[in-house]
Amino acid sequence: MARLRLFFKCFFIENDKSCFECCIKCLGGVPYASLVATILCFSGVALFCGCGHVALTGTVTILESHFSRVTSDHAMLTDVIQLMQYVIYGIASFFFLYGIILLAEGFYTTSAVKELHSEFKTTICGRCISGMFVFLTYILGVAWLGVFGFSAVPVFLFYNMWSTCATMRSPMANMTNIDSICVDVRQYGIIPWNATPGKACGSTLSDICNTNEFYLSYHLYIVACAGAGATVIALIHFLMILSANWAYLKDASQMHAYQDIKMKEERELQDITSRSKECLNSYT
Repeated sequence: MARLRLFFKCFFIENDKSCFECCIKCLGGVPYASLVATILCFSGVALFCGCGHVALTGTVTILESHFSRVTSDHAMLTDVIQLMQYVIYGIASFFFLYGIILLAEGFYTTSAVKELHSEFKTTICGRCISGMFVFLTYILGVAWLGVFGFSAVPVFLFYNMWSTCATMRSPMANMTNIDSICVDVRQYGIIPWNATPGKACGSTLSDICNTNEFYLSYHLYIVACAGAGATVIALIHFLMILSANWAYLKDASQMHAYQDIKMKEERELQDITSRSKECLNSYT
């Protein structure tokens, strides 16, 4: 009975040790940098796409209700906004897939670096794929810089309206005619100059700033802009990771090629030595 207890005790302790070592080995192969970049990329794209989609819908509602009551005046703008919403769907789907691919590539390159001195060998195809990801991530990073700048435009426009409303509520506004304080969205090129009314003044402008559509759209545009900035940071992070991994894979391939040449030379030297010994023995 005592021997049986000792057997089970040793068995479970050894299993616990083996599980612990296995967990440590698995955790050591996780590409934490790629994992952080993937989470940041997913968060940024989700904020940009989700908030941007809702904010665009609120913008159309504000324009139709207060700045352009004729449908034909803002028909082109409505079509552009709908197209942008469909583009948002495509961006969300693409980056969800692309982030997973980059994370998988991070696992692959991490395994290649961890097993640099073992029998693991990188192929030319694998290095070409890593280089292609570096180039594609660079292009996407430049594109998202443009998206980040473009997403700041509606924030600027809404901030101008909000600051104008705040000016009307200040004590200095009592000294002037409030109806003379206006916001004309036609000057931004959003709607044509023949759109009616095209601008909002005084109490009408103050009522617009107090609506839920304006308040929600303004803050959603800010969050969408922040999401675009987070995506840019994530892509820069991915670019650094991919560049470093590509360099490591290149060094790994050169190291394995050097080791193969060295092993061949050692074998040839051993063969020559053994042959010379055989010849010497036969001569003697």
